[in-house]
Amino acid sequence: MQVIDAHVHFWQLDQGNQPWLERPSPNLLGDYSPMAHDVGPAELRRQRGDIELLGAVHVEADAVDPVQETRWLATLDDAGHPPLPSALVIGADLSAPGAARTLEEQLEQSEKVRGVRQILNVHEAPQFDYVGRHYMSEPAWRDNFRLLARHDLSFDLQIYPSQMAQAAALAAEHPDTRFLLNHAGMYVDRQGVEGWRAWRDGLRELAARDNVAVKLSGFGMLDHHWTVGSIRPLILEAIDAFGVERSLFASNFPVDGLYARYADIWHAYAEIVADASPDERRALFVDNARRLYRLAPHT
Repeated sequence: MQVIDAHVHFWQLDQGNQPWLERPSPNLLGDYSPMAHDVGPAELRRQRGDIELLGAVHVEADAVDPVQETRWLATLDDAGHPPLPSALVIGADLSAPGAARTLEEQLEQSEKVRGVRQILNVHEAPQFDYVGRHYMSEPAWRDNFRLLARHDLSFDLQIYPSQMAQAAALAAEHPDTRFLLNHAGMYVDRQGVEGWRAWRDGLRELAARDNVAVKLSGFGMLDHHWTVGSIRPLILEAIDAFGVERSLFASNFPVDGLYARYADIWHAYAEIVADASPDERRALFVDNARRLYRLAPHT
């Protein structure tokens, strides 16, 4: 089974760049202390089981100093083939006065930089609220967002359904910037039908913008006891909204390793789309990640 994993995280704790891992405090992930250790390409290869990993996209891991994180990632001595990571989605605070220079510094660290992620999740429930600010409403953030198109960078969009309408408007304002919705839009409000409708309708509002794609990943974060049956309707709903050509699978390694083994995650995905054609499966597991993150043809 061949895949390009479109969402992984690495870290080295003695750098002091991920304090949230150095002092684990239970949150929406539950007790995440089992992943509070160094994680890199070798660990990913050890855990892959029977999955043939053709490449992997590293997404920023909430580092205090994102430039330092990128500098470290660029120096990883990975003897594997293909070398991992294959592409980098770097961190940047687009609300900061120095955002323009930060992006330039990030691009100086590695030729593998393809995009930016700044987590935007806001929720009225404290256990789900990541940032406590509505960045998409802030003029400075919106002004700096324009820098992404200037540098040909995509944006990994991590939000909740309540933020999807505003994100769709942002995507409409920036048709030359590619958006990748993280973790299938994080269907968080699961009590009653209204939460499902908000997520479903928000997906379609985002999908109406042809510069938005969806990453099918992170299901364990909000469903720690997921099964093929519980994630099937989410995956099929998302693919129905975005189409096969704008959907791609990812593992959210090592975070979703708290809830399932790496290979089991991929085999669950394969089971859910078993009725798809070979070309459709190739797109979902390999080709869309390669195209959307502009990976080398041999990746």
